[in-house]
Amino acid sequence: MTNASIQFPFHVRLRAPRGVSTLDFDPDQTTIEDLRILIFSSTEIPPSEQELKYSYPPKALPDSNNQQKLSTIPITKGEQIIVTSLPPATSSAQSSTSASTSSTKVGPGTTAKIPTPAPSIKPTNESISAPSPIHSPPRPESPLGQNDIPLETNDSVALPGRDAGYLQLRVVPDDNSCLFSAIGVVFEGGIEAAQKLRKVVADAIRDDPFTYSDVMLGQPADHYIDKMRKPDTWGGAIELSIFSKHYKTEISSFDVASGRCDRFGQDEYDWRCLLVYSGIHYDALTLSPLPSSPPSFHTTIFPITDLTILPTAQKLVDQLKSRHYYTDTATFDLRCQICGEGLVGEKGAREHATKTGREYHIVLP
Repeated sequence: MTNASIQFPFHVRLRAPRGVSTLDFDPDQTTIEDLRILIFSSTEIPPSEQELKYSYPPKALPDSNNQQKLSTIPITKGEQIIVTSLPPATSSAQSSTSASTSSTKVGPGTTAKIPTPAPSIKPTNESISAPSPIHSPPRPESPLGQNDIPLETNDSVALPGRDAGYLQLRVVPDDNSCLFSAIGVVFEGGIEAAQKLRKVVADAIRDDPFTYSDVMLGQPADHYIDKMRKPDTWGGAIELSIFSKHYKTEISSFDVASGRCDRFGQDEYDWRCLLVYSGIHYDALTLSPLPSSPPSFHTTIFPITDLTILPTAQKLVDQLKSRHYYTDTATFDLRCQICGEGLVGEKGAREHATKTGREYHIVLP
């Protein structure tokens, strides 16, 4: 990303010991020192006691030049910054104690060390010029205060590297909108965006009739759009290609049964996300910093240059396959919701839909 493409305000997520918040600033104008003051105003952790990590996997923020602009590091749009509070170093405390004493005559040939007060944090920070946060939401006492409950899952694989995190299966409801819910988890922060995402698909098809022709859709576009707006209609490859373009992100979708990875938007974008397809259901894969962390702490998109993500995802998919986390669509039993006829496999469902002129109004028996 070039500096010319950055638009102000510029949002980053700040993860601190007491919760998650958002910082807004102009990276071309904001220095590392400025950033530390913004974090101080949000977390009350003094700049001298902040340990900052950024990017993915997390790495230490450079501290050799506090006047370095954030855009040169670079801090990218949507970045997550992790701040932890360090106790004051013992050596610093000793040095401070030595420097904060003075000799005073109390009698002939006798002196006493009288300690002087250490400087307060406030005057120190007031001497540093920094922009005020554009947006400073109330800081929760704990992530749990907003029902951000740590996720417990056995489907987890550690990413290579010290403290790199755990790639985990994020299961979404099995309600015919699973693809939209999984995309919502990745890009919109939750499954509540599923219906809004159906509109994204409908608008994309309507606005590009050349790409999404009746032939490509397998039916008249208007009919396809009307069907996609309904909450009980499944999504598939067409919808994933639309979301890849919409979010300018590669969507790597793993098929559990075969182990195949279909990469929508491959070689087109700088970021990727991960989905898992188990035959009749989609889930998401996200990165947790700990074996059990609240959803807001999870990383959902990854730089395409990270060569550890796809192999780790493949390892997790293999783990899912070993416990048969998939449905064999060639042999599973279905039932038509309209006439009640029993059907065998996806082929039987397609034949029944063609024969009756119905769509996939089918459910597991």
